[in-house]
Order: sequence, then C-alpha cells, then structure tokens
Amino acid sequence: MPNLRISEAAELLGVSDDTVRRWIDQGRLRSVVLDNGRKAIDGAELAAFTQQLAESPELGATVAASARNRMRGIVTRVVKDGVMAQVDMQAGPFRIVSLMSRESADELGLEVGSVAVASIKSTHVVVEIEGGVTR
Repeated sequence: MPNLRISEAAELLGVSDDTVRRWIDQGRLRSVVLDNGRKAIDGAELAAFTQQLAESPELGATVAASARNRMRGIVTRVVKDGVMAQVDMQAGPFRIVSLMSRESADELGLEVGSVAVASIKSTHVVVEIEGGVTR
C-alpha cells in the first residue's frame, strides 16, 4: 500500500499541511512513521478518511465553482468482474466514478489508496452555484 507525504495528503484533501497535522494530532487521521523519521499517511487510511469527510459535506459553503477537466485524487474503491471495473475516486470534495475495462484497471495497477488523475470529457456538463451571488 502506498504511503503519502503529509503535503500530498493535504493536496488531495484540498486543505493545508497544517490541517492534516492537526487531524493527526487530534486522532482523526492515523499516520505512520517512515524509516527517515517523517510522518506519512497510508493510502488506504486516507481513502477511508476522504470518504468519511465526503459523507458530511458543509452545505452552502461554495458560492461559485466549476470543476476542472483534470482532477487529481485518491482511489477509494475498485470493483472488478470478468470484463469491467468500477473505480471510485475522491478528489477533494468531489466523488468520481469511472467505468473501464478490467484490463485497463489492471494495467494501471489501480487499488484503494492509489493516487490517480481523472480526466473528464463530456458533452453535457451541469454547472451550479449556491448562495446569494449578485450579477
């Protein structure tokens, strides 16, 4: 399982390094100590934590947003059958689900805790804003 530096975990979660360190100190997020003495986060641990955060989003916090076409995130679930695979990712507050061939998922070595980039190409995109945005 991959171990991620605190800065990598912070980037994937969309928070500062200090926030991740605080979560570790508070016991909300477990860390491991590497051979060099630095703290890191186990990829599977971070994947579970991102799902926990996503289950209770702060409603109404965003006043305007549009996701970029490429979003870096962490794989939180991989389900494979004989031909297809479903890969779930968490990129900050965004859950992304991709359906691909099992062969592609195997070739990419996708597993829970892997860091990956979702490239999104769509002819139908819904953009929403919340709050009292004035024009």
